[in-house]
Amino acid sequence: MERVDKTNYYLDIADTVCKRSTCLRRKYGAIIVRNDEIISTGYNGAPRGRKNCDDLKFCLRESLSVPSGQRYELCRSVHAEANAIISAARRDCIGATMYLSGRDAKTNEYLTDTTSCSMCRRQIINAGIKYVVNRIGIDKYEVVDVEDWIRNDDSLPEKL
Repeated sequence: MERVDKTNYYLDIADTVCKRSTCLRRKYGAIIVRNDEIISTGYNGAPRGRKNCDDLKFCLRESLSVPSGQRYELCRSVHAEANAIISAARRDCIGATMYLSGRDAKTNEYLTDTTSCSMCRRQIINAGIKYVVNRIGIDKYEVVDVEDWIRNDDSLPEKL
């Protein structure tokens, strides 16, 4: 058996974390790694103590046909990235890398457009995470330098 490279090793772990997701649309798993040590993990699901969408068999965003990437305030879930950040100390996140894996909840196929939403990007920036590695296929991934999200501020109108 061929030894898996370190990036896909961490993405595989994020993918295992993804299996805990309770979302009916998209399942995500995230891990934060610094100095070759896993700091924390997170998956998308309702806040602790609240019922999950898969328990309720209902997703408000899906019932309203809300497109992916829109109207997150209607979602019951805390995103995987946010849950991983919540479970980590900021001092451990500074300079770290986040690995993110996503799957379609219905087909279980890897998402080819895995990326963090605008809210999660802000949290990643504030946590001090340096890179985000998004799985976009079985052995495919893209590496995002978080500094690019700082420079290319998606919260500002394009004309400013």
